[in-house]
Amino acid sequence: MSLEPKQMPVQYILGEWDFQGLSLKMAPPVFIPRPETEELVDWVLEEVTQKPHVVEAQGGPLVLDVGCGSGAISLSLLSRLPQSRVLAVDKGEAAISLTRENAQRLQLQDRIRIVPLDVTLEGSWTHLLPWGPVDLVVSNPPYIFRQDMEQLAPEIQSYEDPAALDGGEKGMDIIIHVLALASRLLKDPGSLFLEVDPRHPELIGNWLQSRPDLSLDLVAVRRDFCGRPRFLHVRRSGPQAGCPVAAWPGPQPARLPG
Repeated sequence: MSLEPKQMPVQYILGEWDFQGLSLKMAPPVFIPRPETEELVDWVLEEVTQKPHVVEAQGGPLVLDVGCGSGAISLSLLSRLPQSRVLAVDKGEAAISLTRENAQRLQLQDRIRIVPLDVTLEGSWTHLLPWGPVDLVVSNPPYIFRQDMEQLAPEIQSYEDPAALDGGEKGMDIIIHVLALASRLLKDPGSLFLEVDPRHPELIGNWLQSRPDLSLDLVAVRRDFCGRPRFLHVRRSGPQAGCPVAAWPGPQPARLPG
């Protein structure tokens, strides 16, 4: 008796999927963007366009997208903010390749720098110094609690990269590194927008209070379309620890050291 194979997600079968009105190529095992993440992008756009104090950039914001996956967040922001520029990072080779291909398909490649980077490695933020400080950090990091991984649908477990989903015991493993990265690279003032598990706002708020050295404050929580606290706005206010000078455009290193 043969076992029936797990159904491949429809996004992979079709080979493309719509996100914020953009048709993006999809390919396993790169994470498939969810509808909630479109809400995250909507919030970022709302803050940038309706509240100019959120971004005090000349000519348009420089955005860092941590864990770019297919490029969904990066490319939707570029398409909606014509003066913006994006620095997109991911540790997965497949994600880096797919983001690059989607940028080219949408003819947005001139305003994006795509950099392979593992944010969990000590000192990884220094590889981003050539591009200068950023106005915004946006991330949909792996945030699923380890014990919840086995409850994911079989097709997700079979085809999507678990590293893009598994956030460790309390779902905070990668989030903590994103927060530390933001404290190094954000301008003062600057903003970080995160998608998280509904249990995370309290955990992250408490963690930030325990780390005043990061100069980051949780200033707003927004609920998703199901009413769950899903998105965070973290604001930087304090001396900058990382980048001294902006440098864009600049040559994109063919290969980062380390």
